[in-house]
Amino acid sequence: MTVSDEPPGGSDAGARTSVLFVCTHNSARSIMAEALLRAQGGDAYEVCSAGTEVTEVRPLTLQVLQEAGLPTEGLRSKSFEEFLGRPFDYVITTCDSARQSCPVLPGEGKRLHWSHDDPSAVKGAEAERLAAFRRVFTAIAERIDRFISDTDQGQTRDG
Repeated sequence: MTVSDEPPGGSDAGARTSVLFVCTHNSARSIMAEALLRAQGGDAYEVCSAGTEVTEVRPLTLQVLQEAGLPTEGLRSKSFEEFLGRPFDYVITTCDSARQSCPVLPGEGKRLHWSHDDPSAVKGAEAERLAAFRRVFTAIAERIDRFISDTDQGQTRDG
């Protein structure tokens, strides 16, 4: 699925809801959220993700997405600066650091905050680290389900 040039959100009956997920490095949590909402929300959503600092997508992020059967092609770490001046219906921060350091984007709609532990910070054996990525993926998937349900009903909330 690709991001289109259609205008995001708005009052048009067929308009897609535009969402930007922001995390510090755009390497795990925000990438997971992007892939999940694209898959679960389908054509009803225009989805992007970005970081306050750019790095690279973590291999364990890609592994967890692939295990879930989600496409990973084209996923990359992006700076929020790529999206300055572009309107979004929702800007959702997925970590406390991004919430504090993410500037207000012009044209930004509703801002939500979904705090999740950083699976990249987990040290130890590969199995322990992979388990952390899976836990965070599951938590984000639950949030995405609620978000879709809430936006379908015209409601949204941080929790």
